[in-house]
Amino acid sequence: MTGRICARSASSHWHGPLAGLAIAIGALTTGCTPLDATVDEAGHKATAAPPPVAAANASATPAAPPAPAPAPAAQPPPPPPVLSFDDAVANAAHAVFKNAPAPDAGTGMVVIDPLVDGMTGYQSKATRSIQDRISAIVRQDFPGYSVQRITPESLKQQPRVLVGTFTTVNAQMKTSGEREAYRFCLVMGDLKSGKIVAKSVARARIDDADATPTAIFADSPVWTDDPNVLAYIATCQASKVGDPIRPEYFDGLLAAALVSEAQDAYNEGHYAEALDLYNTARKTPAGDQLRVYDGIYVTLLKLGRTEQSTAAYRDLVDFGLRHKRVAVKFLFRPGSVRFVTDNNPFSASYGMWLQQIATLAVASQACLQITGHTSPTGPAAMNDSLSQLRAEYVQSRLEGDAPQLKKRTVATGVGSRENLIGTGRDDTSDALDRRVELKPIEPCN
Repeated sequence: MTGRICARSASSHWHGPLAGLAIAIGALTTGCTPLDATVDEAGHKATAAPPPVAAANASATPAAPPAPAPAPAAQPPPPPPVLSFDDAVANAAHAVFKNAPAPDAGTGMVVIDPLVDGMTGYQSKATRSIQDRISAIVRQDFPGYSVQRITPESLKQQPRVLVGTFTTVNAQMKTSGEREAYRFCLVMGDLKSGKIVAKSVARARIDDADATPTAIFADSPVWTDDPNVLAYIATCQASKVGDPIRPEYFDGLLAAALVSEAQDAYNEGHYAEALDLYNTARKTPAGDQLRVYDGIYVTLLKLGRTEQSTAAYRDLVDFGLRHKRVAVKFLFRPGSVRFVTDNNPFSASYGMWLQQIATLAVASQACLQITGHTSPTGPAAMNDSLSQLRAEYVQSRLEGDAPQLKKRTVATGVGSRENLIGTGRDDTSDALDRRVELKPIEPCN
């Protein structure tokens, strides 16, 4: 019996957002190769079948060849070992720079787009210290590179860019259940070729990392899924070497550079400078993003511009409602539905926050699902009850500010089942785990 093996043609292309960048994969030519002899299951060549000789057997149906045995399913690689924080950072950084193609003649420029928590997009003392450690490693062990800050000017030279996420995970490397370690993902992308050129993943001990948010993120009152931040996270976590850099991330690089400078200025207490940078970022094509509205609000508040800050908070909540999720960091007293007032610089703003949320909900004719959350500390049944009571308290405050919302809200509590951080530290590092979320319900019946 003679068989034929045929290759199908295929072609693909990708267009990056950088002008003039085109990466194409040529089409494979179609062809067939004759197979002159069959091969048995042991890999031996079989003898040719004899021609039909009897008319009586002409109608007989030849036996079908046995179906090939299915290939065994590929087993996922084991997770990397849990290391100390310093060792995990060192291993990941060395792996990325060793595995990346050597830069062109001269010193290769690499910029670090500030690393973030892989669930929230927040920056912390841990992520900032990772950046400092990577810079030191490059200076000492990889003299072929020069690390620079990400700025609009540095991006004009189409450098290589490092992105990274630092995320709490359980034993199965999932972001749910009891968190046992940090998963550290580090990726290098080449802006000239538009491709991912190196990647590494490590795990660090959860107790070694200081997850305290930087000042700008500690002060941010609202959180939601931001497409720009999600594109950054996906560039690290959902990519492999050789993949094109995601266009959504590419398109937002100018805004990201301005936001990074604004965040540095805010963290250093230079609020007027930060405000100018945030306003400049807002005017870019990718300026419609949560961290821009967050930054404008908190800098106006720091500068004492109360009336302007109220309008900025309205923009912040409107962004969340447009993206179907607004998580507000109301700080409650432990085991209580009363707000924290001592040592809480934002408690005086809670009334305004609630009024603006109610006003926008009425204006959009939205129904709202109000969901309370708690950290994992304490018995699960108590956390479920407490999160329900906190949601109902916020519900009553909103309906008090806007009676039109009565019968258009529903309150529920989920305890700690939807933690974003999951460490159970009950401090500023996991404040988002004690949030109250508001989601528009569609249709509104």
